[in-house]
Amino acid sequence: MTPTNIRVRPGLATDAEVIACIYNYCIQNTVITFEEEPVSAQTMAARLAEVQNASLPWLVAELDGALVGYAYASKWKVRSAYRYSVETTIYLEHGREGIGIGKRLYSDLLSLLRAGGIHVAIGGAALPNEASAALHEKLGFERVARFHQVGFKHNRWVDVADWQLVL
Repeated sequence: MTPTNIRVRPGLATDAEVIACIYNYCIQNTVITFEEEPVSAQTMAARLAEVQNASLPWLVAELDGALVGYAYASKWKVRSAYRYSVETTIYLEHGREGIGIGKRLYSDLLSLLRAGGIHVAIGGAALPNEASAALHEKLGFERVARFHQVGFKHNRWVDVADWQLVL
C-alpha cells in the first residue's frame, strides 16, 4: 500500500547531504551505481546544480518530512540532435523500496519532462535488478538493450539494461 504522506518537491542544495548519504549507501553496498568511491555533499550539490542549470528536473521525495529518495533527468548525449532525449535516474533510501515511493517520484519526474517538451526518457539499471525492471515497465518503459559485462564492481562483472519511454 502506497503511503499517502509522500511529498515530492524540487531538490535544493540543502538536500545534498541526505542525497549523498542515500547514494553512498548504494556505492558501498550495491552495483546499482558503478561509482566506486563515496561522494561528498558538496559534490552532490554541484551535480544537482548542473542538472537544474540545464533546465532539467531534480526531485526529492519526503515521507513524514524526511527525505527518502530522489530522481532526476540529465542529458542523454551531448550532440544537439539528442536535445529532446534524457537519461533518468532514481535512488531510494535503503529499505524504502516496494511501497510506492519510487513510482510516485518517477511519475512526477516523467510529468515534468513531458511538460518540458522532452520526447524520450531512457532509464538504465545494473542487472539483476527486478525492482528497477518492474518500476520501469509499470510506468510504460520498454526494455530496449542489454549490455553484457560492461561494469566491474565488487569483484564481479555486471550487465546493464536500458529501458525507453517515448513521452
